[in-house]
Amino acid sequence: MTSSSLSIACRALQTERQGLEQLEACLRGPMQEGFEAALTAILSMKGRLILTGMGKSGHIGRKINATLASTGTPSLFLHPAEAAHGDLGMVEADDVILYLSNSGETNELAPVLLHAARLNLTQIAFTTRASSTLAQSVQIPLILPAAPEACPMGLAPTTSCLLQLALGDALAIALLERRGFNAHDFGLLHPAGTLGAQLRPVSNFMHTGQDMPLGHENMSLRAVILEITHKSFGCIGILDDEGRLAGLISDGDLRPALDRDLDNTTAVEIMNRTPLTGTADMRAQDIRHLMNDRPVPVNSLFILDEERRPVGILHLHDLLRAGLS
Repeated sequence: MTSSSLSIACRALQTERQGLEQLEACLRGPMQEGFEAALTAILSMKGRLILTGMGKSGHIGRKINATLASTGTPSLFLHPAEAAHGDLGMVEADDVILYLSNSGETNELAPVLLHAARLNLTQIAFTTRASSTLAQSVQIPLILPAAPEACPMGLAPTTSCLLQLALGDALAIALLERRGFNAHDFGLLHPAGTLGAQLRPVSNFMHTGQDMPLGHENMSLRAVILEITHKSFGCIGILDDEGRLAGLISDGDLRPALDRDLDNTTAVEIMNRTPLTGTADMRAQDIRHLMNDRPVPVNSLFILDEERRPVGILHLHDLLRAGLS
């Protein structure tokens, strides 16, 4: 990249950053009351939040819709051009509508505005012109700052789109926190892919029952070696008389003990009495951090119940196979 190209790119980012600063000032000032009204309307609705916009605003509306839906706000995107050809049937009496239009004069929005008025719906708008038809037609106009576009001609929607998206994100996050939407809820809506794997409980990945390498405190060192070798986790959990995890012996613990009497040395003599453990309700990403974020990473980890009885074991490879690195 040439120095002149880099300068142009940085200038564009600076222009957009200044626009975001203006938006924050606006949200803390004249937009504050309207933003709170929008939150209240959306939180109290019995239906869905319908987002609609044309052109670049429509693309931004689709992204905001995706963010809202994935964070607990029932929503859908309605293409305004298709709305007048039958898709108005998607809009119901319990819905709230959010329009996106930089100018506030997008002709394709007119049928949606009329239909929403007939249904007496609460209507919200993101627009930069308070005097526009759109701003004057809705109950809650959120007027964005008329910040300069990053385009040198002032024509290509750049800063204006960024501000719409940023305000949509702000709305989504405010709704998320007001609903008390948490990581567990997020995981329920994102079951697929790496993100879904990160949020699933460790119980989905762990090995249970006879697959667990377990032995008693009085187990001989020879038997310990055989169990570790047979189960292939590189360790063995050592139980007390009550079936609780008393300690753990890893391959690393075995090496300095191999010169001992294998039949007369017991597990309790060489075990680590404070092994790293987890619980079945922990998320996979939390277990991954627990195993990795330490001076010496742990390859295998026992999952315990409330009484410290092993209910499963997890190997780091189980997380890697699920797409967590």
